[in-house]
Amino acid sequence: MTTDRNMIRSLGNEPPILADGRKAPDRREISLRWLSGTFLTGITSSILMGVALFAALDGRQQLAIPAEAYAALGVANQTSKTGETAKRGERVLEPAIVTKPADKKIMEISTMIHDGQKEVVRRQPFAHVKMALAANHATSEDYPRFDPLAIFSTNGKDAAPASRMGTIYGSDVESEVALQTDAFPTGGSALDYADQMSIEEVEENVRTNGSVLTDGSTQVASLYYVDPQRFASEGSDLDLLQGLTARVVEENMSVSSFDTATPDDTEYADDVIPVRRAAAIDELMTAAGYTKAQAEDLSAYLEGQLGSKQLAEGDVLRICISQQGKEASIVRASVYSRGRHVMTAALDDKGRFVSGAEPPVLDAVATAFDDDGRPTIIAGRDLPRVYDGIYRAALSYGMGQEMTAEVIRVLASSVDFQAQLRPTDSLEAFFSVTDEAGTATEESEILFLDAKFGDTETRVYRFQNAEDDSIDYYDEDGKSIRQFLLRNPVPNGTFRSGFGMRRHPILGFSRMHTGVDWAAPRGTPIIAAGNGVVEKAGWDSGGYGNQTLIRHANGYVSSYNHQSAIAKGIKPGVKVRQGQVIGFVGTTGLSTGPHLHYELIVNGNKVDALKIRLPGGKSLEGKALAQFETERKRIDDLLGRGDDPTEVAETH
Repeated sequence: MTTDRNMIRSLGNEPPILADGRKAPDRREISLRWLSGTFLTGITSSILMGVALFAALDGRQQLAIPAEAYAALGVANQTSKTGETAKRGERVLEPAIVTKPADKKIMEISTMIHDGQKEVVRRQPFAHVKMALAANHATSEDYPRFDPLAIFSTNGKDAAPASRMGTIYGSDVESEVALQTDAFPTGGSALDYADQMSIEEVEENVRTNGSVLTDGSTQVASLYYVDPQRFASEGSDLDLLQGLTARVVEENMSVSSFDTATPDDTEYADDVIPVRRAAAIDELMTAAGYTKAQAEDLSAYLEGQLGSKQLAEGDVLRICISQQGKEASIVRASVYSRGRHVMTAALDDKGRFVSGAEPPVLDAVATAFDDDGRPTIIAGRDLPRVYDGIYRAALSYGMGQEMTAEVIRVLASSVDFQAQLRPTDSLEAFFSVTDEAGTATEESEILFLDAKFGDTETRVYRFQNAEDDSIDYYDEDGKSIRQFLLRNPVPNGTFRSGFGMRRHPILGFSRMHTGVDWAAPRGTPIIAAGNGVVEKAGWDSGGYGNQTLIRHANGYVSSYNHQSAIAKGIKPGVKVRQGQVIGFVGTTGLSTGPHLHYELIVNGNKVDALKIRLPGGKSLEGKALAQFETERKRIDDLLGRGDDPTEVAETH
């Protein structure tokens, strides 16, 4: 054993074994091959890593968003300039203030649909989206080119198909519930009535059964009698009020009665303004929507405290606003630099700014510069047409081509789709979906739209009239947005001649031109200007050629002349819908070229179709209007709008 230990210890003292007569290396020498190999390995690794990073970041350059473009992102949250009082959660200033709302939200809502004699209530998902149309929305899905005829034409079909979703139910349900309503039996009962109880018997029943209203500390019923103490004798311990007003309250908690908010209550909101580049305080505030007086007043005080009238890039200005009624005022302002509190100015009782304590921490200050996944606003000169902007945004939010086409049809009467988008244009939609992914399908339906283009806002609600099962879109007052009559029955046509005296191109003398001429290639479809009944469809010997007359409500008749052919099925007595193809452009009769001579006749008098003031769309009345208002209020409540038509925006 000792020999083995000595042998192991002696192994470390033996000289190295050399081969081929080589000498042992000197520890002070450097191996040139080792050094060069290590150096080349490092160079090669660096080059490979650089190539990999370049390939990964190619096409993903991060560009800073200018302050003006970022401000445009908040357009979806501008407060409506209706002068209405703001509610809790809304912007409290009428000018635009930058905010970051949730772009898309999926919510589970109970709806009710009629199934035979039953009403089935079930929960289904809905999507609520807010889209800045000027954003650079990316979509790989193609969409149809702009075609006015496709927008207005319905080919005889109702623009709003039968409702598959039903109506929004007023209460939440956990699962599917079937309700059936039966008429209350008024024809008597087959059972014999018991003898009427005397007053003494009634009082005895109350005394006997009063104690079962409570079971220990558990409240069984909350039935208050007119005068419960009436049935308690002087020596009785019976107290029917005991237990009926018992409430389970958490420890160390005070309970006060619910105080309903009124328009006169003071509302508070914090506005967070990120400084993306150095700028004067008053310029930042006016750009965010504050009045010049408010900006100058606060800026003067902050300048005295900070020693500068400018805020640096990366700073955050946090402003607390109070509003009572329609009066809004700044009550506190704080400045943060790189996430740290610098100073706070607060309003004292005399209306002057003084130094104040740091307000409670607000997460929005730390995330003020987060882009929140929002797309970058395109430069104004590069903005597409309104038509393209709606399709790109809607498809990128999963609304699908069919639903987007429905949006276009709904907005067609009030929006110029050929106009160029503005950075402030936006679209808000609320529609049914099938799952949490929020993608629209053929079964999806739009319940609400709020479109803002320039200074024009169009807000509509989908409603099914129970009186005739018709479905249409109505404004807040229950008035259909569908035009009573279209002024141009040839959407693809070109205006050639108006109403009035002119020299007839064939007869050669001046006479009254009693219609409007729309030129278009031969065979271009002509659509009905409004709902009505065909009064005439055939040849006119007076020079009109193939002529169609449609009688509308309230004494209006529209006349379509010089047609090359009348559409199949169009004959006297047939009902037609607005947008239905009724014929084709031609040059029959006294005509020098293919065009439509369109006339509008009111109570037997021919009038200028382009200048006459036409009646608005159908207005709901009576029971239908009451049902619509209930449905509208439910939608407004779900979207956080409450009773006020002013739009709600998320505040920080």
